[in-house]
Amino acid sequence: MVLDIHAKPSMQPHPGTTVPGMVKYVSGGVARNIAECICKLETRPFMISVVGNDMAGDFLLKYWRSAGLCTDVSNVFDGSGELIAGVASVGAVEKFLSPSWICQFRLHISTAPLLMLDANLSPDSLEAACKIAHESGVPVFFEPVSLAKGSRIAPIAKYITYTSPNEIELVAMANSLSPPEKYTFVKMEQSKNKAKAVEYLFEMLSPAMFFLLEKGIKFLLVTLGSNGVFVCCKESTSLMDQRKSEMMSFSTPLLQKLERCFPSNMLVDLPREGSSRTCVFHFPAVSASVVSLTGAGDCFVGGVISALCGGLGMMQSVAVGIAIAKSSVESEANIPDKFSAATIADDARRTLLSAKMMWCK
Repeated sequence: MVLDIHAKPSMQPHPGTTVPGMVKYVSGGVARNIAECICKLETRPFMISVVGNDMAGDFLLKYWRSAGLCTDVSNVFDGSGELIAGVASVGAVEKFLSPSWICQFRLHISTAPLLMLDANLSPDSLEAACKIAHESGVPVFFEPVSLAKGSRIAPIAKYITYTSPNEIELVAMANSLSPPEKYTFVKMEQSKNKAKAVEYLFEMLSPAMFFLLEKGIKFLLVTLGSNGVFVCCKESTSLMDQRKSEMMSFSTPLLQKLERCFPSNMLVDLPREGSSRTCVFHFPAVSASVVSLTGAGDCFVGGVISALCGGLGMMQSVAVGIAIAKSSVESEANIPDKFSAATIADDARRTLLSAKMMWCK
């Protein structure tokens, strides 16, 4: 887990001097943010992590407990593994969140409906967790975290069911599996024509998406910022153990509203079981009054995972994730204090009705 320090100047910063502003301490870390989002959607996550034995660690643990989450088994490392807030310094997490530490939770992993891994883990730890999940038939969701760390998918791609890169992370992941680098991404000049922007993104990104599917990844959820999300899949497979998902709770008011509002004849759906077609769907973003973009991607993943574990289908779950992300960008916190079931259900329905198939061959 990581402590974020958000520093927001009240005027234009100038080199070599200070400016007035506001500084906030916020609980952070990709996996931690996702777990908090899942918890606030009334799904009970089990998080395997480490914290520092310092001020930042105390802050993180107190916040974690205040959310009603278990800290009975916490690996607290000493000063040699201090977390440095405000800098992407997670070397201590890589060192202490080791394969041997992860293997202590073999039972939790093997009985879970889904395992989510973020790329802050070391390559050895990622592989250890993936192998435990693979042996038990547990689907794996890989969150690439950043451009640099997304390449850690290379040795574990065959184990990955879902991954959620943005445009540049997608290309980096594809290049990590295809040396020398042959995939590129060039941003389009600012355009008010959303349809044109989406077509351009598809043309730029589809080679990397199709390549990653060939490497064994089942579902690519490519986040495009204000342009929405691409869902790319090769074939329809049994992605969730329904017996396990039935054991998981999901926000009852939200689930009831979703079941009532989702159309029975969806305009987009997955290819048939065993189909060899490759399909790409586009889901538009929901318009929002942006306050902060920090945490939006993590909320998207948290929403998708909660919905999947609650028994919803892939397309419905993506729509829920987009609706949850919209709530995040309208909040100052990484993860909003609470979610409105009615608003999420309405936003998810609008997103699903606006989704369209881009490609299926």
